Amino acid sequence: MQIAVLGGGNGSYAAAADLTEQGHEVRFWRRDAAAFAPVLAKQALTLKDAKGVREVKIACVTTDIGAAVRGAELIVIPTPAFSQDEIAQAMAPHLADGQVIFLPPGTFGSFAMMQQLRRHGCKADVILGETGTLPYLTRKHGPAEIAITVRAVRLPTGFFPTRHSERGFAVVSKAFPSIHLIEDALSAALMNGGPIIHPPLILMNAGPLEFQDRFDIHNEGTQPAVRRVTDALDEERIAVREALGYKPYHYPLRDTYSSDRWMYGDTHKVLVDSGDWREKINLTEHRYMTEDVHYGLSFLVSVANWAGVPAPTATGLLAIASAICGRDLANGPRTMTSLGLQKLSPQQMTDMLMKGAVA
Repeated sequence: MQIAVLGGGNGSYAAAADLTEQGHEVRFWRRDAAAFAPVLAKQALTLKDAKGVREVKIACVTTDIGAAVRGAELIVIPTPAFSQDEIAQAMAPHLADGQVIFLPPGTFGSFAMMQQLRRHGCKADVILGETGTLPYLTRKHGPAEIAITVRAVRLPTGFFPTRHSERGFAVVSKAFPSIHLIEDALSAALMNGGPIIHPPLILMNAGPLEFQDRFDIHNEGTQPAVRRVTDALDEERIAVREALGYKPYHYPLRDTYSSDRWMYGDTHKVLVDSGDWREKINLTEHRYMTEDVHYGLSFLVSVANWAGVPAPTATGLLAIASAICGRDLANGPRTMTSLGLQKLSPQQMTDMLMKGAVA
């Protein structure tokens, strides 16, 4: 299958290498030519995982987004939510009917990107899908080297518009066999683990993160008090899902510590043992704040308010994060109000997701 992989982060590098090794023809695009130079020169990535270290030749490495997406059956965009609008604008002129766009994870980017595509003149009948996490626990080890610690074993995935779910699932599952179909794109957005695990870990460890040069939030940062807050936050997410009629299994985050039922299976010890998450985290600029709080947590709070579900833990964490950053993170670009959805009833929301209509 011809697949375009877009973006310059850990997830995009991992997807380009992994999907190539699966036998797909991958076109790998990144906007930043200077940062991309080592990959452009080699037309390859060095992949490290449990099988060892090897070079993976990519079919096409390019800074031309049109060359990447034209003719691709699947477009994979494992980038932070804050990059989705610009990528949608850039690829809008190049899309065609039937193409499937996959956002792992999406933070309701399936809806937000469709808005951007339509606003920038794209009339193609495309399908957008999103899931609850990256398909990989992964970190770069160099400008052209990616290490994959764990691959996801379950990826709950919803599609927008819902009426095209079967077609979307058929395409995405050829690249990511671990996906399974759930109700719709909003259900998938409310599976996102990032806004649940990362805000408590960075906010409750703010002192060590600012004091120490390198700190592992998943090791010494994951203490019982932090876990209790994470569990309370996740219970609010699940309450929102249940209020909207979404069915279990809700992928409670506690399972990532105590069972093999979560998206990556039982992997917390593997993650810590890898050492790749002992890193410098700039508290106000790291994507755990700029994506998982500003986009993800504000989205969760806004959906909770819309659904009439109390979310005191999420609201409190969002207020603390705003105080740390010195700016209001609650009224960000990915809320029900900013997306123009706050006046819809739950049934109108379901109908809109089914039809794929965007304002």
